[in-house]
Amino acid sequence: MTETAPAVEPVDLSDSRSFVDQVPHAWLAYLRRHDPVHWQDERGGPGYWAVTKYHDCVTVNREFDRFSSAAKGTMPFELGEDEIAQQGLMMLNMDPPLHTRYRRLVNKGFTPRMVRDIEESIHRSADSIIDQVCEAGTADFVTDLSAELPLQVIAELLGVPQDDRHKMFDWSNRMVGSEDAEYQLAAEMAMTAAMELYAYAAELFGQKRVDPHSDLMSVLTTVEVEGERLSDMELELFFLLLTVAGNETTRNLMSGAMHTFFENPAQWERLRQDRSLLPRAVEEMLRYVTPVMNFRRTAMCDAELSGTAIREGDKVVFYHASGNRDEDVFEDPDVFDIGRDPNPHIAFGGGGPHFCLGANLARMEIRVMFEHLLDRLPDLRPAGDVQRLQSQFINGVKHLPVAFSPSAPRHR
Repeated sequence: MTETAPAVEPVDLSDSRSFVDQVPHAWLAYLRRHDPVHWQDERGGPGYWAVTKYHDCVTVNREFDRFSSAAKGTMPFELGEDEIAQQGLMMLNMDPPLHTRYRRLVNKGFTPRMVRDIEESIHRSADSIIDQVCEAGTADFVTDLSAELPLQVIAELLGVPQDDRHKMFDWSNRMVGSEDAEYQLAAEMAMTAAMELYAYAAELFGQKRVDPHSDLMSVLTTVEVEGERLSDMELELFFLLLTVAGNETTRNLMSGAMHTFFENPAQWERLRQDRSLLPRAVEEMLRYVTPVMNFRRTAMCDAELSGTAIREGDKVVFYHASGNRDEDVFEDPDVFDIGRDPNPHIAFGGGGPHFCLGANLARMEIRVMFEHLLDRLPDLRPAGDVQRLQSQFINGVKHLPVAFSPSAPRHR
């Protein structure tokens, strides 16, 4: 008997408006079953292959010789030739062996030992953040809680004065949310935000050269690649990458996870009753939310994925958000289960040279924040509608009103 295809409304995955209400998981599930390497037409672009199966996503991410990050960059949207050349100086948009050399430069700031060394500071930050809202009994979970912790941590790592951390929040919002009406009045504002960030980074690096400390930005002003110091543009692009990657992803993961707990209150109660589940819960938050939904590659030769022929030069976009719901890998993938084990999610990229270098830090920030939320705001509940980011790239939450029983701050 021939299987009848489910009646699912097709979704334009290239249109950021398709992700405002929710990630279109029903359409992605349909594609995994019926068209796992799907041709997606796009307005203002060449069209691309949307890769939705777990193992195909891992293949595209790992096999840099066949699927290049450097050729056209890693963002799903189109860039001009000058922009591609400039973005090629950013580690994210490099292929090995050059990518490997640059990654070594920043690895020293994200080793497990370095992350462990700042855990106490992360606990203090989480406590201080909750202190700012605990007496009120209400808050915006995004701007008051989840955004603050990664901002404070990344500012400390990069050597940015804490008083300037909200500039980083504003710049990254305007760049990542370039199509969202709240953050952008015009598309050109994304470029303005980038220029402001570059100018700030240039001034910061100037200060680090004169008065270096132990932070990562001070280190980068002195390192060499193949006998040469990093150029001003390379340093500024490092700052941009670490600002956005260290801020947007963890913030949106925690916000999306809290909203998911509101939709699955039994899982929150389960975690309250059994804190030993927290490490598994963190992994399930990462799988279920998947804050970075996709990355782009360019086919460097003719290739085949799931029986579909891909030609040299084709644009390929692989969807972590879909791979993390693949029925062939995860049992009941649409169920949020904080005890899920095993959980081989690919929220951090699925291994290979582009595996997220901040994975250890992100896991720690998530775990610490939820430890403190469970301790101090255990009756967190929704107090209004969630507002999502308009983006085809970041699975983002802009606002999440919450309420809880008021309590006294621990530190005045």
